[in-house]
Amino acid sequence: MKNKSNQREEMTGVRTEEHPDARTEFERELALEQAQEHERTEKAKRGRLLWLAVGIVLIAANLRGALTAVGPLVGRIKDDLSLSGAGAGMLTTLGLLAFAVISPVAPKLSRRFGAENTLLAGMGLITVGVIVRAAPYAALLFGGTVLIGIGIGLGNVLVPALIKRDFDNRAGLMTGIYSVALTLVAGIASGVSIPIADAPGFGWRGALGVWGLASALAMAAWLPQVTRGRRERDIRRTASPSARPWRSPLAWQVSLFMGFQSIIFYVNVTWLPELLQDRGMSPGTAGWMLSLMQIIGLPANFLAPVLAARRPSQRGIMAVVMAMLLVGYAGLLFDAGTGPLTVAWVLLIGVGAGASFSLCLVFFSLRTRTATEATELSGMAQFVGYLVAAVGPALIGFVHDRSGGWQTPLVVMVVVVALAAVFGLGSSRAAYVSSTSAQASNNPTSLDTK
Repeated sequence: MKNKSNQREEMTGVRTEEHPDARTEFERELALEQAQEHERTEKAKRGRLLWLAVGIVLIAANLRGALTAVGPLVGRIKDDLSLSGAGAGMLTTLGLLAFAVISPVAPKLSRRFGAENTLLAGMGLITVGVIVRAAPYAALLFGGTVLIGIGIGLGNVLVPALIKRDFDNRAGLMTGIYSVALTLVAGIASGVSIPIADAPGFGWRGALGVWGLASALAMAAWLPQVTRGRRERDIRRTASPSARPWRSPLAWQVSLFMGFQSIIFYVNVTWLPELLQDRGMSPGTAGWMLSLMQIIGLPANFLAPVLAARRPSQRGIMAVVMAMLLVGYAGLLFDAGTGPLTVAWVLLIGVGAGASFSLCLVFFSLRTRTATEATELSGMAQFVGYLVAAVGPALIGFVHDRSGGWQTPLVVMVVVVALAAVFGLGSSRAAYVSSTSAQASNNPTSLDTK
């Protein structure tokens, strides 16, 4: 028996394929459906990335504020709890040591539990640490600081890796946004601690405790990422083994650059106000100079990684940044006043320190091929870097006590800048840290597209 198609052909005398209109209409409808599905998928992806970016910014806002808020309140904390100067100094050192200890563990936790879940736990540790730190016991003050440091350390390592994974084509831009959020809140925290502490019913405990609200908000905003983290953990378990950055000379250069540029930041946070006060500046003005130094670096925080990601080598940018720091510290060394020139030296240091920090962060993306490699490099660099940085404030304090002035400590800082320049320029060369390849590429593809 003939089929229906053949029957129609006999009745009409025309073969079915000679009717192109029906086929063309069907193809149009199919193409329209495919286009609509693609548009829905892209819209959902853009929405997810936008919410992820918001979450990253809120996490960044919690990665320094809880620590930089302490500096202006150290005198009140010492008096209230009868702490020695060394004991008060441990509030900074403990945080840095916690950063260092947790950094090599963070990639393992990320592989086991997922980066999203680990970051949620980090925000939880910060929240608990802030609450514990505000308790009326000295031991809990230090215990809470350790918890805060561990939570911050997890964020320090894993956020740059997330940027590499989810914003690879915009790594420079997203690193700039992340760095600006981190630095802006750090500067604000230094400036508002005293006013909050002076408000009725707050005191220094209340001024430190408000940062628990910020970390709780970040936790709430991050919750949608946790489900995605569960799905992607199974994918990562089947991924190829990661490179071993500890065997890479380039990874060591990035790590030591991280260390010396961190010394610059934490020495500034710890000692710049006292240096300015010793030269005749009022305590309030000296505190706002520290905030100004951090806030003035925000444009450099943003622009440095964006520009860096558009070229294979960042040596030109690095040379300019290191020159700013060198001129700034040399200016403080030879100009012992508190006039406009002092402000200029502090501003140069602020711009240079802001740019060097964000360059270090973007190296975790630019010097690696995959998000896993970025996580490993970030963990290594921040372990080595914060161990080195932990020495800085104590060393400068020791040199100041022995010399009786600020000239010798400033000479030490000039040497620190020179070492940062050496390792920074080495980190800026066009190469990858991966030890699995026979030779690093001499011309890595830019991660930032126009």
